[in-house]
Amino acid sequence: MSDPTTGSAPGAVPGHAADPGADLTAGRLAAAAGRPASTYRLQLTPDFGFAEAAALAPYLRDLGVGHVYLSPILQAVPESRHGYDVTDHSRIRAEFGGIEGFREMAGAFSAHGLGIVVDIVPNHMTVPVPESGNAQLWSVLAEGPASPYASWFDIDWSDGKVNMPVIGDDTEPVADGDVLRYHDHVFPRPDTHYRLVDWRKGPGYRRFFDVSSLIGLRVEDPEVFGATHRVILSLVGEGLVGGLRVDHPDGLADPRGYLARLRAASGGVWTVAEKILVGEERLPADWDCDGTTGYDVLNRITGLFVDPAGAGPLTDLFVRQTGMPRDYAEVVYTSKKQVLDLFFGAELNRLSVITGAGRDVLAELLAAMPVYRAYAVPGEPVPAASAAIVEEAGRIAARRLPEGAPVEEAVEKVLYGPAEAVIRFQQLCGPVMAKGVEDTALYRWYPLSCLNEVGGEPDRFGGTVEEFHAFCREMSPGTMTTLSTHDTKRSEDVRARLAALSELPGRWAEAVGEWSAKVSFDPLLDYLAWQNLMAAWPIEPDRFFDYLFKAAREAKTSISWVNPDPAYEEGLRAFTNRAIGECGPSIAEFAASIEPYARSNSLSQKLVQLMLPGVPDVYWGNEITDFSLVDPDNRRPVDFELRRRTLAGSRPDGGGSPGSGRGSSWDEAKLLVTGQALNLRRRLDPAAPYIPLEADEHAIAFARGEQAVTVATRLPVGLERRGGWGNRTLTLPHGRWRDLLSGAEHTGRVPLAHLLSHHPVALLERERG
Repeated sequence: MSDPTTGSAPGAVPGHAADPGADLTAGRLAAAAGRPASTYRLQLTPDFGFAEAAALAPYLRDLGVGHVYLSPILQAVPESRHGYDVTDHSRIRAEFGGIEGFREMAGAFSAHGLGIVVDIVPNHMTVPVPESGNAQLWSVLAEGPASPYASWFDIDWSDGKVNMPVIGDDTEPVADGDVLRYHDHVFPRPDTHYRLVDWRKGPGYRRFFDVSSLIGLRVEDPEVFGATHRVILSLVGEGLVGGLRVDHPDGLADPRGYLARLRAASGGVWTVAEKILVGEERLPADWDCDGTTGYDVLNRITGLFVDPAGAGPLTDLFVRQTGMPRDYAEVVYTSKKQVLDLFFGAELNRLSVITGAGRDVLAELLAAMPVYRAYAVPGEPVPAASAAIVEEAGRIAARRLPEGAPVEEAVEKVLYGPAEAVIRFQQLCGPVMAKGVEDTALYRWYPLSCLNEVGGEPDRFGGTVEEFHAFCREMSPGTMTTLSTHDTKRSEDVRARLAALSELPGRWAEAVGEWSAKVSFDPLLDYLAWQNLMAAWPIEPDRFFDYLFKAAREAKTSISWVNPDPAYEEGLRAFTNRAIGECGPSIAEFAASIEPYARSNSLSQKLVQLMLPGVPDVYWGNEITDFSLVDPDNRRPVDFELRRRTLAGSRPDGGGSPGSGRGSSWDEAKLLVTGQALNLRRRLDPAAPYIPLEADEHAIAFARGEQAVTVATRLPVGLERRGGWGNRTLTLPHGRWRDLLSGAEHTGRVPLAHLLSHHPVALLERERG
């Protein structure tokens, strides 16, 4: 069995002081010097590589983008459309254009004032088909622990062989010369270092969540770190890459140590980590990075536009439609227990052997964990907050187990026990949270599905302006902010429509009642279907079927990825076609009736996100409206020619003007907001403080230092019911201010009805002199 601490002491990094404070400060100052003003995410695919990305340089420059943020660029499975299934860290992906194509693209971006941020994947590689596509893994399968790459992978060698879960039928593997073939799988002969097992059985290696085709890397080993990061760090060293986005650091043995090593090796380049924060959880203070990838900010922004008064009626409607419990926590618990039973048997067995604790005790402890990880580092005092989290989970677990169950002993082992026990418990917490909550509970409990995002709390309806201001005051200037990503469950504009339902629960219940009376299929899925069909309207039947089919398999209430049912699939397709065919006109009418409110939410959340402290990210295509659902729907090709034309028409030299937006389309208005905000970010001091401004309950207003003021409408249905802004005013900071969206000039106390007469938002820049 591999030792996760081999190679260096836990958390030890060459040149890393015992007290990380000085190094953290120095690293963050270095990153601040090259921090992007903003980023624009591009999803590279075999059809959209470096040449296609380079061709966008003039458009992205005019839009106001600072850095282009690329999905993974290292060699992956040739047909991969996401790039997280890396096969070779030593080269840039050939399908995108290789290193020559990357350099040409970087030159085109640089000529237009654009930098590059890349998405890196330290946690895992792929187990390709055929398996010879991963040279390091092939060596390990052929030579076992004697392989020069044995330290690369987190493998359980306890019985001398590693389980490879590929068997799916009664076909026998066939020896063919020096290889063993099973369908398209190929393994080295003789098979002395591996064992082919049923594909439903857990593998003999740590993996990414429950995905056996992604094998865990041991980047805590300095040699593995060096080999897997050499190409990326060389691009940073050449000045071709100016920022890093770290995928899934919680999967690593030592996230803190990894980030410190990365910071030192990269020369302090701007770095953000894909860390999922839940509720009041915050990024660990000793992580040497500039912030998160923005899910914490996304959920806070969404809450601004959700009316808490909708919680009761929408939850009532959800319970009536589905028969699910009112208590979200109960659904989370049952979901976690189910995925532990379905997917994580091998991991539980391994943890049980290491800790000496029973599988039932460990399962209850993991199910009770409220966050993705509690950061205990072997050999160091356990932080009080980390101990409190695990100890409370232990108390919850004890109440669910028979009296006298040795829970306290298990808690002691995973907090203070052997290094491997501490690390593996934490490495398992994340997958159980991700699969139990993100990929199960959020598909089962959805009174208002715009709240069902990564790190979201669907039973927390809305938030106050005061809470939002308090959160923003604490934001790091280097953290990423976002509204849509390749991992969001639905795009920002889908969520903008759904948020409006919190103010219209009665009308929504009537509409759902009408549609459900005409077409029904699965009570546990239908209500999710109606929400997302309306919010993504118009949508083709095949696209919507693909979404619902994935949602049903993730929910695991009728079918799952491991338990298919062709009859259910056929019924689901019939439901999709009938729902769109028979209810489509009514759905279209409903969506049109709420468009003024959804549009207000869309523009407001976009402007708020772009003007908050931090580095704002725009997901590709979302500078205008985008009504995408969960991946792969949100990775569809983007019509950039439409966006170019729209941008040209919104500029004065293209026949438009900032003040012509009153009668503009939603697309034109959103592009105007995005472009003006991004261009202002280029001029804005990134350290400009966030200053709340007192405003009406239906507005959110804040200044960024003395340079900019943002005003946005919230809860627009309630505003309309009240009769509009009336005589309410906003007092601007001293000076003359120009609205970059309308062209109007303002000073002093301004009536909100006047300030927001062109758009539901205003973006004010102080005039000089």
